[in-house]
Amino acid sequence: MENYPLLWRRSLAKRRTTGRPPRLSVDAVVAAAIRIADADGLEAASMARVAADLGAATMTLYTYVPSRADLTALMVDEVLLARDLTATGLSWRERVGLFADRTRAMFLTHPWLTEVSLVRPPLGPGTMAEREFLIATMSEIGLPVGEINRAALSVTAYVYAFAREAGEEKGAERASGLSTESWWHERGEFWEKWFDVEKHPAMTALWNAGGFEDQDQTAFAYGLALLLNGIERSVE
Repeated sequence: MENYPLLWRRSLAKRRTTGRPPRLSVDAVVAAAIRIADADGLEAASMARVAADLGAATMTLYTYVPSRADLTALMVDEVLLARDLTATGLSWRERVGLFADRTRAMFLTHPWLTEVSLVRPPLGPGTMAEREFLIATMSEIGLPVGEINRAALSVTAYVYAFAREAGEEKGAERASGLSTESWWHERGEFWEKWFDVEKHPAMTALWNAGGFEDQDQTAFAYGLALLLNGIERSVE
């Protein structure tokens, strides 16, 4: 169960307090955990490691964030919210493009997100901002009411699939010290000695025609354009 008071802490009315203000804050704990996870992965952002980073006792941290599960949920919602999905003067396609670019950048900056399932995301400001942005975008183009959320979910699924893959690639590069290009280069022997051209005629023909060049740079835009064209046609 989500800890809603923590997730929505910034929207709660400020209460007057007496005495000295606390040395730490939930925001400081979450920021430290994200910083550690960005550098060393999600597992490294333990309560003990975060406490040490902040110069506090581990048990002190639990007075701000009750559990590791709560901390992970706060981290996820924080980076979701940091995309700042606000845009004025953009067409609906440009708004989707903004969402796609910032979501991909989010996974590249925080590759530990690939270690977290977002099927059931924390119901905090970050998640709600994303849903509001996409539903508002789809509502503007004249879709029937019953198709607005379906279109928004389709865009979400497509964008997240590619963005998560980019994050996994970034994480693999950090862990291995090898770029994806170098990883494939090291496997040149497979194509020379093990790949059977007769059993894979379609792949071979496409390779010989240059059809595998620059795919990573264009495949996402190609698929997204097709998806948005289909949504637009359903309006027409």
